[in-house]
Amino acid sequence: MNLTLKMTQLRLTDPFKIARRAPDAYREVISVEIDSGSGEAAPARFYGETVQTVEEALKILAPVIEARLQNTPTDRLDAIQDVMADIETTLGGNYAAKSAIDMALHDRLGKKLGVPLYRLWGLNPEKTPHTSFTIGLDEPKMMAEKAQRAEAYPILKVKLGTPRDLEIIQALRDVTDKPIYVDANTAWHPKEAVRKIRELVPYGVELIEQPTSPYDLRGLKFVRDHSELPIIADESVKRAADIPALAECVDGINIKLVKCGGLLEALRMIHVARAHGLLVMIGCMIESSLGITAAAHLAPLVDYADLDGNLLIANDRYVGVTVEKGKLVLPNGPGIGVMKTAARKRPLSP
Repeated sequence: MNLTLKMTQLRLTDPFKIARRAPDAYREVISVEIDSGSGEAAPARFYGETVQTVEEALKILAPVIEARLQNTPTDRLDAIQDVMADIETTLGGNYAAKSAIDMALHDRLGKKLGVPLYRLWGLNPEKTPHTSFTIGLDEPKMMAEKAQRAEAYPILKVKLGTPRDLEIIQALRDVTDKPIYVDANTAWHPKEAVRKIRELVPYGVELIEQPTSPYDLRGLKFVRDHSELPIIADESVKRAADIPALAECVDGINIKLVKCGGLLEALRMIHVARAHGLLVMIGCMIESSLGITAAAHLAPLVDYADLDGNLLIANDRYVGVTVEKGKLVLPNGPGIGVMKTAARKRPLSP
């Protein structure tokens, strides 16, 4: 087995800000290759991960992956299940790192079999939803200008969580009548959330994502019980095991590969969410087209897509999923199906 990695700084086209974090101009990701398969980790400090922790985790997990692959047929999906079970036993947490491994193994298998990931799962690529396009926090006037520049995208996802939230939405409504998803990124208190949602309803907002603290499930339930709009959990839900406790508190969940540990766990989450009658969104961090395209292969199974992380960067090293009039169009190449530019890889140090 040959495992290599490369750290890349993704340069954002505009500084990006959410309620709990200062604006930034770039994000760091680590791309991982296992033989012919490629994956990507886009770690978030909010979940306790950085590119440094990803690299350290990969050092620990590399021999575990190699040992399992030496003793498991490489042309079967259950081989990936075996590897992921081994690394979960070896090292807890570190789900961004595990997601990169999972992606690379799925890409490797798809290439070996000569089929795209959606075919491995028997999915129809025509059933992908439209993706939203995210407008980061800024002055209301600037957010309205960004919304105007996003003319190609029929759904906007708007970051809120400031004293000027209503002013922001009013500014956007002055320039667009597109559907709006609101993401407060944990910024509101429960009673504040109920009040603000009531104020937002007349402006055609379609859903509210993570209005309150991720750990305050009682507060989330209070908001849901008093909201006219669907409430979607993001920071409150990482893996399938989190879903049952949330089922009575929200209307849906946002699944991200880097939160849950990869495609296998994301599939589990979709099934568990459906069993609890929940809506499902597939989301992302700011990632290259490698990570975004991997997630997009699951899009035929979900209600909402927020897969625009690659659309927010200026130096994407990959070409994969595309967006046509807002609709996600999956590549038909084997595995994840991305093409990449030539770049030097750094071998994983022992």
